[in-house]
Amino acid sequence: MEVRRTLQPDRQDSLGTVLTIGAYDGVHCGHRKVIAEVCRLAEERGLGSAVVTFDRHPASVVRPESAPLLLTDLEQKLELLAATGVDQTLVVPFDEQRAAETAEDFVSNVLVGCLKVKLIVVGEDFHFGFRRLGNVALLREMGQALGFAVTGLGLVGMDGEPARDHEQVSSTFIRRALGRGDLDRANAMLGRPYEVRGIVSKGDQRGRTLGFPTANVRVGASILLPADGVYAGRVELPSGEVRDAALSLGTRPHFFTDGDLLLEAHLIDFSGDLYGQEVNVSFEKNLRLQQKFESLEALVMQLEKDVASATQWLQ
Repeated sequence: MEVRRTLQPDRQDSLGTVLTIGAYDGVHCGHRKVIAEVCRLAEERGLGSAVVTFDRHPASVVRPESAPLLLTDLEQKLELLAATGVDQTLVVPFDEQRAAETAEDFVSNVLVGCLKVKLIVVGEDFHFGFRRLGNVALLREMGQALGFAVTGLGLVGMDGEPARDHEQVSSTFIRRALGRGDLDRANAMLGRPYEVRGIVSKGDQRGRTLGFPTANVRVGASILLPADGVYAGRVELPSGEVRDAALSLGTRPHFFTDGDLLLEAHLIDFSGDLYGQEVNVSFEKNLRLQQKFESLEALVMQLEKDVASATQWLQ
């Protein structure tokens, strides 16, 4: 997949594109269904396929006080988009100037001027441009004058079929599921285990003294973490090796009453120094809630059960 980060006109010999537009946070099942339709229609028409997305979630600029935490950072999003088979992704920088751009100017400058769009595929509820005044009706009206068509798709459920509001797949619903610890539903909507990325940093090494050394993974402040709990998961190392893990996410209530939120990964049957390295952590199964124990012995007994449960589930 070609990644374009500058708003330059398409090549003179380009026949044009079939494209879709959106934040595409998470690149979930619904997103991939739309992109699959883009790719199918592009091949059918002998055109290129493209995704237009943004560097910075538009909400973080337009309404920063209520902007959602992200399911993917830009690098991860581009990796997931590349796996869909789309020909190119145009990453549009989103700032205050872009937020003030009218929908009409965005269509003319970006979609037509940069990508020679011939067909736009978006959800029927799609809105864009200054104050979200752009919609599918406007796109169709502009398309008649500028030479492109528009296909509006209804939102789908986890089976890929049209769905009622509460059954639809969306980034918002995935965030809500993760926030209440419903990992099964979140992962089903994503079509993959939820994954975060971060740098392994030194902690107080309390897990090591208990016989369960952990990698303390510092995740970016803009990324959503699931509800506090203990999870079965996997950790991908910089080498590409993937290790089974028991994950603890929370404030360590046995030791602190107001501790910082911390993601700790106990890599099963692993020994090695990961300090300073970036790892990918996937959440596969919610095992239990966080809790405070009556003694260190009770805590260690539960940690043994957690590792056994994680091992059994992952295998």
